[in-house]
Amino acid sequence: MSLALRSWMANEGPKHFTMMIWVGLNVFLFWRTFMLYFSGAQYYYLHKMLGLGLCISRASASVLNFNCSLVLLPMCRSVLTLVRGSQRVNSRQVRRLLDRSKMFHVACGFTICVFSVIHVSAHLINMVNFSDRYSEDFPELNVAQYKGQDSRIIIMSTVPGVTGVLLVIVLFLMFTASSSCIRVSSYEIFWYTHNRFIVFYLILIVTAVGGALKYQVNVEAHPPGCVHTNLSSDSPTNHRAAGENETQSVCREDARFQSHFPQTWLWVSAPLCLYCAERLYRYIKSIADPVTIISVVSHPCDVVEVRMLKSGFKPRPGQYILLNCPSVSSFENHPFTLTTCPTGKNETFGIHLRVLGDWTSKFSQQLLEQSDSSEILPMMHQRRYPTVYVDGPFGSPSEEVFNYEVSLCVAGGIGVTPFACVLQALFEDWCQYKLKRLYFVWVCRDLQSFYWFADLLCGLHERLWQNNRPDYLNIQLYLSDSKGLQSINEDQYRFLSSRLRIGRPKWKLLFQEIGRANQHKRVGVFCCGPKGISKALHGLCNSNPYSQTTFEYNKESFS
Repeated sequence: MSLALRSWMANEGPKHFTMMIWVGLNVFLFWRTFMLYFSGAQYYYLHKMLGLGLCISRASASVLNFNCSLVLLPMCRSVLTLVRGSQRVNSRQVRRLLDRSKMFHVACGFTICVFSVIHVSAHLINMVNFSDRYSEDFPELNVAQYKGQDSRIIIMSTVPGVTGVLLVIVLFLMFTASSSCIRVSSYEIFWYTHNRFIVFYLILIVTAVGGALKYQVNVEAHPPGCVHTNLSSDSPTNHRAAGENETQSVCREDARFQSHFPQTWLWVSAPLCLYCAERLYRYIKSIADPVTIISVVSHPCDVVEVRMLKSGFKPRPGQYILLNCPSVSSFENHPFTLTTCPTGKNETFGIHLRVLGDWTSKFSQQLLEQSDSSEILPMMHQRRYPTVYVDGPFGSPSEEVFNYEVSLCVAGGIGVTPFACVLQALFEDWCQYKLKRLYFVWVCRDLQSFYWFADLLCGLHERLWQNNRPDYLNIQLYLSDSKGLQSINEDQYRFLSSRLRIGRPKWKLLFQEIGRANQHKRVGVFCCGPKGISKALHGLCNSNPYSQTTFEYNKESFS
């Protein structure tokens, strides 16, 4: 096996294998249902009336039910965190698949949108066919009240017609609000719209209750297409039946039809109950014990550090939390990576938030109260912080940094936050982890951004030197904006000044350097930053031809 193929298999193999199984199940469900309604004896007369519209509407409904039962599972954050952190999941590949649950959620959501449109469109065609092909022989099979009835009246007067239109409208709003441009420009619209998924599920369940489509219940006594003496001699159905099978016997009884028992709720009830129970548990857990804000620090480049305290809160380095501030918004929960975890010496935990958008702007204003001071504001200060609730902690790919002997952490700007907690954990006790060497690359546009964690980087470097392990940590800082060249002149940060470079990293050279120094090893590559950096690293991990080293790519992404 070539080096490039081996690298690709290490990064993409499990993901693509899982997706192939998922696609195969969707294709199997669609084809099996399509053929059932196309050639099934119990659907003979219904198929004669509706044609391919019947087969496509029911086949797409099967795919919808399947994906609606799966799409909520990746959003059960507590369940995934519990499974990921349990000792039963020893496989790194399985944990990496769990870290990509958001991608599976998006794939299921996109499939739901596509097949919902197909399902509703096919049913609209069915409504037209109910009017145009009104059956005089089997009145109970019809949805139309008479032949030639306006199909628009049928649509608006039947449960499947009304709910089908509502289904498309709700999905359109959810799909458009989920686009990256809306999530970035107006997260509130995305949050409020996307959390109306319960309306979609209710409509989906009600649609199946309509009972517009019926199947024949007495196939043995009335074989499909058999000749019935009660049928008029000029009946189209009689002529078709006689022409298809001249030797067929006379039917023993009239065909009887019955509506299908609704099955959608059987697919979605268990995942929906699991998700709702998990959300209720998280809500009760978060409001039962609101956090105590210990201190607030204003950092350069509109970054605010918040230190908090909560009893029984024991996160792992690399995890993230959802923050809720009722005085800003009662329902919105925003994800933030932990930059400090509780230790034996200090029980507080902290986050660094970038003031970008309405929510962070209002929240930071309430924390700082327009204070220009960048010093720590202690609890004894005569002011009150807003009430804050914390949901979590939740697992993330950054937890895997400690599970490699060699790791490469690449951060872009505020994307350094998941790695700050990793560095803090190493500062406390670097000997307890499997990790033997860490490459840390941080790219920023503004020189002042490096001061966010300057003390931590210098302190960790000094501690490693004292323990005779200067090779344990390799730090590279890049200032991408070269206008008005500056340097870190403070004496206490002289180490960082020696690691500062102007421009952007040369990723190929960096991978060559790491590959030569770590032959025949697996290197964990972790990225939290702009898409450009992520794409470059992902491509190099998949096609690394430089050495016998395997690079496994891990992308930080909140689910």
